[in-house]
Amino acid sequence: MPAGFTQQERQRITEQLLAAGERLFTTQGLRKTALEELTSAAGIAKSSFYAFFDSKEALYLELMLRQAPELQARLLRALGEAASTADALRGFLRGAIDVLHTNPFYRRLVTHPDELAAVSRRLPPERLAEVNQPITTPITEFLTAAQQRGELPGTDPAVLLGVLRAVLLLPLHADQFDPADYPAVVDLLIDTVAIGLTSAENLTNEGEPGL
Repeated sequence: MPAGFTQQERQRITEQLLAAGERLFTTQGLRKTALEELTSAAGIAKSSFYAFFDSKEALYLELMLRQAPELQARLLRALGEAASTADALRGFLRGAIDVLHTNPFYRRLVTHPDELAAVSRRLPPERLAEVNQPITTPITEFLTAAQQRGELPGTDPAVLLGVLRAVLLLPLHADQFDPADYPAVVDLLIDTVAIGLTSAENLTNEGEPGL
């Protein structure tokens, strides 16, 4: 327990730091958020911050860790409830795009990769894996299983995952589309990818790419 703080105070201050971090990191970013802004929101001295987190990057990571289970559960439901591989891909992509539209913190992560890179430089790889693996491992396992059933091209699963990630770049450019057209653009792109990846002409019985 940090010196000078009771367990109750520790819990309260930790939550206040996390709330301030989510608000400030989302609106102005990791680099522009001063330590004093975080500590003043929690009512503690600047030096006391390090009794709770080793760095701003560690606070950033904790925010990602706290949100990861909900994101994982949401995306896994989309994969598990679908009647076909194409429907599973549709559900996964729609769910992920919805997260980017409704979760400002994750949207910030995607639109500012330099901030995630800064976190990566300051923290051990195994800590970052705690965030990435719960999300990337299930979808990679799903893609691999679908390949083994002959329902997806037999290319490197990382390439298939890259195709899905490419779709998720669309919300970052939503302001470049007519708002009246944007929902239809999203739906058609998702359908095109889902149908294209599972199209019989792209597959053989072994799941290898069609010639």
